[in-house]
Amino acid sequence: MQIEIWSDVVCPWCAIGRARFNKALAAFEHRDEVQVRWRSFELDPQAPREPDGVDLVDHLATKYGIPREQALAMNQRVTESAAAEGLEFRLDRAQRGATFDAHRVLHLAADRGVQDAVKDRFFRAYFTEGARISDPDVLAELAAEAGLDAAEVREVLAGDRYAAQVRADQAQARAYGITGVPFFVLDRRYGISGAQPVELLASALQQAWAEHRPVLQPTPAAGDACADGSCAV
Repeated sequence: MQIEIWSDVVCPWCAIGRARFNKALAAFEHRDEVQVRWRSFELDPQAPREPDGVDLVDHLATKYGIPREQALAMNQRVTESAAAEGLEFRLDRAQRGATFDAHRVLHLAADRGVQDAVKDRFFRAYFTEGARISDPDVLAELAAEAGLDAAEVREVLAGDRYAAQVRADQAQARAYGITGVPFFVLDRRYGISGAQPVELLASALQQAWAEHRPVLQPTPAAGDACADGSCAV
């Protein structure tokens, strides 16, 4: 069964949703038969590749048209939600930046079988360490820590490899009507929007599995059939 997750590496609720999904998946009896694939979604396609000196809190206040104090309170609430899932957020360190290249690296990571590890490393780098996620050198270093070859990452980022795949993910998101992330798509049957509670995610996994691998129920009345060699000729 395949689970596709549209998300961005600078989306706090994506990191929280990832932690909750991990808990649901860990308790799922068929977890070894579940394939997770991360899909690309840019929350801010206009974000700068180079530092622009704009404070993240001020950016949020401007984006949502709210006072700075309210933006700070929003960050505090999300930090507390993250802590409840065992995540350390230091949003005072976070640096706004473009994520298109990070998504390209994640496609490379999928091809090399280490996408989960690279995704988690990017989350921690952005939300806890204050890494500049738009910097190609930073991406190469982080990806190497998570199992990719740094030279290959730099080669990818020096060209346009995986750009088409990122855009294809974004086009699929539009086709699905996805406007916010995280967004979970289970076996192309069910869509779950947002960082939902562990219990809801666990229930969705069970339901999707039941339809993916239906259990046959015998009917009370049996017709003609061969069994135990009764039709041997």
